[in-house]
Amino acid sequence: MVKKASLIIGIFILVVALGVFAWVTDAPAYLGHEASTCNNCHVMDAQYENWYHAAHKRVAVCADCHLPHQNLVSYYIYKGYSGMKDVISFTFKTYPDAIRATAQTDRIIQANCIRCHEDTVDAIVAGVQPFDRTCWTCHRSVAHGEQGLSLSPYQDTEIDK
Repeated sequence: MVKKASLIIGIFILVVALGVFAWVTDAPAYLGHEASTCNNCHVMDAQYENWYHAAHKRVAVCADCHLPHQNLVSYYIYKGYSGMKDVISFTFKTYPDAIRATAQTDRIIQANCIRCHEDTVDAIVAGVQPFDRTCWTCHRSVAHGEQGLSLSPYQDTEIDK
């Protein structure tokens, strides 16, 4: 009987702790797709500010470009993976001065550019030039605008990948 009561008390304490955590951190907001949620970490200020003043603000938020859209399972798995990676990086201050998308995220972003601009891209992909560049190689300022308020120098290279 004591073990059963201890288990119930332990579960109750765990539920209360998780509830307080969810309330304090506004955890449910991270299940959504508001761009302002992505900006909760101050290290994303420049990216958010640049997006806010760019052309894509009217039609896309962070998740539209930075998360896979094949199905909801892949969407939320990558969202969770990416979010936890960001939380760990922010907590232990291991994020780089100049934030860059990973190779995996580059592939996701490229697929999303093509998904949204399929009619335009069809003519390019069907052309004679090799399709070995990313969309932002030429259209660097479309999604995030000009560099704007970043404290990091603008780097228009892919050397650090």
